[in-house]
Order: sequence, then C-alpha cells, then structure tokens
Amino acid sequence: MVQFQSSNQNLIDFSQRSLYISALSIAFNPTFWNIVARREYHGKTLTRLFNGNSQRACYALALTIFSLGLFRDFLFERALRHQPPSPTLSQPFIPPLAYALIVCGNILVLSSTYALGITGTYLGDYFGILMDEPVTSFPFNVTGAPMYYGSTMSFLGTALLYGRPAGVLLTVEVLLVYWVALSYEDPFTSEIYAKRERERNAGKKTK
Repeated sequence: MVQFQSSNQNLIDFSQRSLYISALSIAFNPTFWNIVARREYHGKTLTRLFNGNSQRACYALALTIFSLGLFRDFLFERALRHQPPSPTLSQPFIPPLAYALIVCGNILVLSSTYALGITGTYLGDYFGILMDEPVTSFPFNVTGAPMYYGSTMSFLGTALLYGRPAGVLLTVEVLLVYWVALSYEDPFTSEIYAKRERERNAGKKTK
C-alpha cells in the first residue's frame, strides 16, 4: 500500500482504484469532446450520421458531453468517499467556503450556458453553427472560460465539503486538464470565426 503521509496523518490513499478511475474520467472528457469536435469540423462525421442535420448532431454531442459530465461527477464523489478525511479540512470555516465555491461555480456554469445557448456551449462552432457576435456580458466579463473555471470551483467546493485532500488533488488535475483544453480550443475557435470574416470580406469585394 502506497500512501502520501504528512505529520503521521494519511492524507491520500493511493491504493484505492476509485482514485485512478476518477482521474482517468477527468482527463478523458475534454480529450473526447475535442477529438470528436475536430473530426466533425474537418469531416462532418456526426452531421453525416444525422443525415446532414448539423443542429441535431450538435445536440447529440451536447447530450453525450452532459452525460459524461454527470458520470465523471459520480466517479469523483465515489473516489472521495473511499478516501480518508483530513482534520485540517474539518475547520469551522471550511463548510461555508465549500458552499460558496459550489454556488459561485454553478452560477458561472449556468449563466454561461444561458448566455451561449446549447449550441454555443457545446461546440456548435465546429458544426458551422456560429454566433453573430461575441458574448461579452456576464459571466464573460469576469472570465473568458466561465464553464471551465466554474466547474473547477465546484470540484474544489465538493472536495472541501467532504474534507478529502484527495479531492483537492483531483481538482488540481481538473484545472490542468482544462488549461490544456483551452490551449487547443481558443486558437481553433478564433480561427473558425476569423475564417468566416475573411469569407465575408471576400464576398463583399466581389460585389
């Protein structure tokens, strides 16, 4: 049994399979949707499966991503239940902080979904479903990636609520995975809209 120890207190039980399963799920989800979305953009893979209906294909991907997210959250909470609690995370101020993180995180996620809509939230750009204008209202005037940072805050809040250091470690993984995803998604999405502008400008010149 391999464990991380500090001050004779077992903080993280690395012998638990549920910890690794949760970590794999956290890494898998953004990897999955980025691969699928790029295949769709370059080859219309999902659109062809839905007889050329890009709107339905995007909704199908949205449902898949949402379901995978629920399953990831289930695996995360199961992993926390298998981990030892920490007295350090049992201080009186921890529960209010945890709930504040969860509430604020969900506000960022839900308000982002409301502002973007389903297709804007779930990679509609890759299906050719582009927004007319960039969204600059809340929560995008707070952060450029409210879905990702809001989700990270919710993970951290849940980890603190359970009082499990393992949850904090998994939250660090969540943040790192999202940063990697953003490093691929932001430039690619920017190029999609830049291409539309180039095509629009080219169309104006031919008139």
